[in-house]
Amino acid sequence: MKTIYEPRRWTGKQDWHPALGAFSVDTMCNLYSQTRSREAVRGLFRLSDNRCEEINSQPSIFPKSVAPVVRLATDGECELVPLMWGFPLIRKGYAPKPVTNVRDDTVLTSPFWRPSFESRRCLVPASSYCEPDEKSPAGWHWFALTPPEERPLFAFAGIWKRYAGPVKKDGPSIEIDVFAFMTTKPNALTSTIMHDRMPVLLSEPQEFDTWLNGSPDAAYGLVRPYDAARMRIVQSGSEKADRLGELSTEAGRKL
Repeated sequence: MKTIYEPRRWTGKQDWHPALGAFSVDTMCNLYSQTRSREAVRGLFRLSDNRCEEINSQPSIFPKSVAPVVRLATDGECELVPLMWGFPLIRKGYAPKPVTNVRDDTVLTSPFWRPSFESRRCLVPASSYCEPDEKSPAGWHWFALTPPEERPLFAFAGIWKRYAGPVKKDGPSIEIDVFAFMTTKPNALTSTIMHDRMPVLLSEPQEFDTWLNGSPDAAYGLVRPYDAARMRIVQSGSEKADRLGELSTEAGRKL
């Protein structure tokens, strides 16, 4: 049964839905980058060559973009595959809205999220992510792990599902695999820009294994703010793409 929402007003901050619970639509972590090479992704997530599709540098990934995701294949092996970002939320009279973030305080109770969290967790490779400030016009601030000049790979703690339905208003019904990722309370660095939430970041192999293969309780134990001392704001301004990360990648290719 599709979840249908009749919006009263899309504020861009936080809304409430009877199936989702509290959720953010337009502001929180709806932009990230993945500029590392296929070999770097393969190495960090320990992927076999034949389980890793080709990927390109993506200095800006927005909702409804197709991006690489690590998940368990039907035989239990890890694979890297392209999925669309955002669980479509059917809205009467509107185009489906991609809901990109799942809150840690609703994932265990929401029928929209819980089945995917319990049985379809995934890892979303990333090299940085972006948060807007509250100024008008907004400034865009890019966060990365240290050392910032290298944009070390990490993963968002994600979930995925097979969606069957339209992705455009009055569009045809299609089948597509989609993903979203978890958010939690912000750490001290993130709260200087975004005071409400931050994505759940994973960076260690044992965390990857627990998130993909562990029980729901074990996976939920990884949901916490990332250590602020291991992060930096690496770019601020009007740019909605991690250009410095892209340049760093190009420089690395020339070495």
